[in-house]
Amino acid sequence: MNGFFAHMWPMAGSAYASRVDWMVMTFTGVMLLFVVPVVVCLVVFTWRYREGREAVRDSTAIGNHKLEIAWIVIPFIAAMILFGLSARLFFEARTPPVDALEIQLTGKQWMWKFQHASGQRELNALHVPAGRPIKLNMISEDVIHSFYIPVMRVKQDVLPGRYTQMWFQADQPGTYQVYCAEFCGTDHSAMLAKLVVQTPADYTRWLGVADAPGSLAEQGEALYQQMGCSGCHGPSAAVHAPKLEGLYGRPVPLADGSVVTADASYLRDSILLPQKQVAAGYAPIMPTYSNVLDEDAVVRLVAYIQSLGNTEPPR
Repeated sequence: MNGFFAHMWPMAGSAYASRVDWMVMTFTGVMLLFVVPVVVCLVVFTWRYREGREAVRDSTAIGNHKLEIAWIVIPFIAAMILFGLSARLFFEARTPPVDALEIQLTGKQWMWKFQHASGQRELNALHVPAGRPIKLNMISEDVIHSFYIPVMRVKQDVLPGRYTQMWFQADQPGTYQVYCAEFCGTDHSAMLAKLVVQTPADYTRWLGVADAPGSLAEQGEALYQQMGCSGCHGPSAAVHAPKLEGLYGRPVPLADGSVVTADASYLRDSILLPQKQVAAGYAPIMPTYSNVLDEDAVVRLVAYIQSLGNTEPPR
């Protein structure tokens, strides 16, 4: 029985999860406060005024303005308090700390792939340090998935062609189950992963043991040279193409007169869908790499371009 309830209501693995539990229990208590009296009155009145029973059935209305005002004002105030607290939790869940450890996640039928900034890759397992916020940058290679960590009380859809984010901070070391919470095909139920929360020292030790062919940005630089990107975007390139140094995070004027920010989504589209948002002053000559690079490779290229963000673009 304990295992059954532990499965239905898993332990809280973070401070955020505890606040979510408190909110759920508070909301449930408030609902019971209004529902139980109504159900009790329904049962009592049904029994007392059933057909054939002698009872006073005077239909004269008796009004009480103070009571009517009370049952309007008090529930309204309670609802607004719950709304404010839940809105605060919502914005907290959607606003990762600036010092969060970023990890790239790719969903694919039927597996979860992770790439750490230092270059380590994992399949259906994610190692993270306890006590540090973790930010997941997520995308799908095929259909809609949903990355769900019950003990952290966090869940986020993973979409094809669009980056989404999710963050959490685990309090205690341990191994926890991760699910796909969106039906994604035949083996949806087998799309599982393990969240391995380690002490900071154990996590540092794991990073040293795990095989990593260079950091994510270094892998992206190697891919950048391999695909010949420097032939157009390099400082000595003869082709008139945008320079990538200092590009990440900056506004980019487009040929249609609009302006976008060069974030990860813009860079991804520029690689896979280069005709979607053409930079102003440049011809739409870049070929598409949609049939050449998978999402993991695009993540590495974006990481490399992001690493160039602190340098000034050449004039």
